[in-house]
Amino acid sequence: RPRDTVAAMSSAPVVARQRAPYASDPARSRGRAHPEPESRTRTAFQRDRDRIIHSAAFRRLKHKTQVFVYHEGDHYRTRLTHSLEVAQVARSAARALGLDEDLAEALALAHDLGHTPFGHAGEEALKSAMAPFGGFDHNGQTFRILTRLEARYAQFDGLNLTWETLEGVAKHNGPAGDRPIPWAIADYDGVGELALDRWPGPEAQLASLADDIAYHAHDVDDGLRAGLFDVDDLADLPLAGPAVRDVCARHPGIETRRLIHETVRRIVDALVTDLLAETDRRLRAAAPGSADELRAAGAPTIGFSAPVEEGNRRLKGFLGERMYRHSRVDRMTGRAAGVVRELFALLHREPDRLPEEWRRRLRAAKDETARARLVSDYIAGMTDRFALDEHRRLLGAPCGGR
Repeated sequence: RPRDTVAAMSSAPVVARQRAPYASDPARSRGRAHPEPESRTRTAFQRDRDRIIHSAAFRRLKHKTQVFVYHEGDHYRTRLTHSLEVAQVARSAARALGLDEDLAEALALAHDLGHTPFGHAGEEALKSAMAPFGGFDHNGQTFRILTRLEARYAQFDGLNLTWETLEGVAKHNGPAGDRPIPWAIADYDGVGELALDRWPGPEAQLASLADDIAYHAHDVDDGLRAGLFDVDDLADLPLAGPAVRDVCARHPGIETRRLIHETVRRIVDALVTDLLAETDRRLRAAAPGSADELRAAGAPTIGFSAPVEEGNRRLKGFLGERMYRHSRVDRMTGRAAGVVRELFALLHREPDRLPEEWRRRLRAAKDETARARLVSDYIAGMTDRFALDEHRRLLGAPCGGR
């Protein structure tokens, strides 16, 4: 198995390692729901990644909110740029750990496909609207997109991804445990084969933590650039405070935009370095011989050390208070949530307002829950600007205008 001391990586060049015995092996994939001939030029996981990149849902991420609605500015993250940053972190870390880079990248690129327009505000509005009909959550919607809603291939609905990719998406937040299983995953024909009570494979565990690393770092970046807080506010925070102090000590008088970038890159480096070192420690202790041994371990193998996990928690709390619940963001997301609520109410009440393709699907729906789910699918797939345009066309200026 790959073996350089991970703790020394920040001071030594990192090169691609040989595949670890506990890495997912595309040549031994459990396959696809609909058997297909193998590619002569790509592994099964590379094909998964490519299908995700070429999907309509992936393209729509370009105009879906991360924190700031698209008209707030061109330099803030969108769901697309966030997903690309997650993929970069996941792929780099997978290479350092000897995991399958392509599977880690595929999972990172897919993880946010099910997000509604307007970020978490849109999701909460759709969750409330769908409460009588089985609920809504973006991870379940991602699974639904990958297994049903993408209609591109002649032989099947969805993208017909490998078992390993679907398992990783279904368990993006870890095993189901005592949590309810999202409706889209529970309805999947092969749900029993996903072993939802076990941890996912190592690449899926890594992609989930790459998501944390990316959004913590870029939300600090976007929050500073938006003026929601300033550099001095980071001084007492773990991870961010030491990064600021290091930049200022090395580069006295540095201009603000360079200070922000240098701070953010140090946060990313600190998180990735700790993740690799802690994961290396756990792997040495467990000495797993396969990905399935990691699934059965009863606890995550890929992870941060306890001090850095606590630092992440504190940083997340700071961002929640100073950014996600900032009055400027609250005003924006409040209006956005109203757009989603009013669109759902109208289209659920008057489905003849839907486009013809969606009206055809609605006529084939077996009951009221299925009809509401189709309205939810239509709205969840909207970009921010399309949702605003549709609201304006059907209902007038959204929530009193903007």
